[in-house]
Amino acid sequence: MIRQRFLDYCHGLKQALDAVSADAVEEFVQLLERACREGRQVFLMGNGGSGSTASHVACDLNKGVSFGRQQRFRAICLNDSLPTVMAYANDVSYEDIFVEPLKNFLHPGDVVIGLSGSGNSANVLKAIDYANRQGAFTVGLSGYDGGKLARLVRLPLVVPVHDMQKAEEVHLTIFHVAMQTLCARIEAPGAAPSDPVQ
Repeated sequence: MIRQRFLDYCHGLKQALDAVSADAVEEFVQLLERACREGRQVFLMGNGGSGSTASHVACDLNKGVSFGRQQRFRAICLNDSLPTVMAYANDVSYEDIFVEPLKNFLHPGDVVIGLSGSGNSANVLKAIDYANRQGAFTVGLSGYDGGKLARLVRLPLVVPVHDMQKAEEVHLTIFHVAMQTLCARIEAPGAAPSDPVQ
């Protein structure tokens, strides 16, 4: 039974990976590269497992891609400051835990990435709506049918699978593809420059 469950899960995960738009992933990686080259900030946020992914990715960008390079990422995970999250959740509302800190730091042209398995996390949607109105470039990673998030962001990355765990795993895979690609394209000091992003 366990063996068969493992095989079935892996088969479903492969189907979920195959269903992701390669064009959208390419546009996403190009967006991140532009943000790094132009000195834009990259904000990430999510709840639960998606929050863990957001934190993981901020680490990958700030250290994994940036170490030893002149061009470095400026990535901020909005769910990493637990005291700030708790203060807003307690004193204002849980829906405001991302939008209020975003008001402190966001500039037009920055990149704001929301992760929500369902695509319907109210606090992520509120922050994305604010970011849109401030002239940021918004990206949403979701599962299922994309939810409200896919319709609100400028670049939706939807994993069309009705399984939260598979959606979360594919989100992290997308980010790991981005990390490895960016490491190859954003050169270390003294190396020849990469081809320009179109």
